[in-house]
Amino acid sequence: MSRLIDELKKLPGIGSKSAQRLAFYILRSSDEDAEALAAAVRDVKANLRLCSTCNNITDVDPCVYCSSATRNQRLVCVVEEPTNIAAIEKTKHFNGVYHVLHGSISPLHGIGPEQLRIANLMRRVEGEQVDEVIIATNPTVEGEATAVYLSGQLRRPGLKVTRIAMGIPVGSDIEYADEITMLKAMEGRREL
Repeated sequence: MSRLIDELKKLPGIGSKSAQRLAFYILRSSDEDAEALAAAVRDVKANLRLCSTCNNITDVDPCVYCSSATRNQRLVCVVEEPTNIAAIEKTKHFNGVYHVLHGSISPLHGIGPEQLRIANLMRRVEGEQVDEVIIATNPTVEGEATAVYLSGQLRRPGLKVTRIAMGIPVGSDIEYADEITMLKAMEGRREL
């Protein structure tokens, strides 16, 4: 039991108490449920990998986005994590391809550009015909640092480098916006 608790504690966001609760839940569950959980973990490790082009998690290489004949291969959207792709895909308005960094620059956590998947982005931009790179990192200090770093690295003639707009969310009140959000909203304004 202590070995299972120790392994569960290695998961992000799982402390000692949560690991203990999960271990006892698994102990009380049926043999079929426990085996299904173990099989799911084994299958993920055996069948999923990173796309050699964009670093998205996939079961085929290249992934469905990179191998699609209907997507604009000349438009690359850079995101921090594979989960960010789902948010962009929900809009149904982006038809380009992606590049996943698997994190953001964070000197406080010892994460520099060399720990991110930036080198293959640079090779991709240089080797392929890419017209625009959209930097869609999170609106955090780390996300902004990553965006600034990438824009400097990507700057070259013929390549458009853009940043997603940020500001006031739809359905909220301006009076509750902090000064940074309001500043980004004013900077990202567009003509009507």
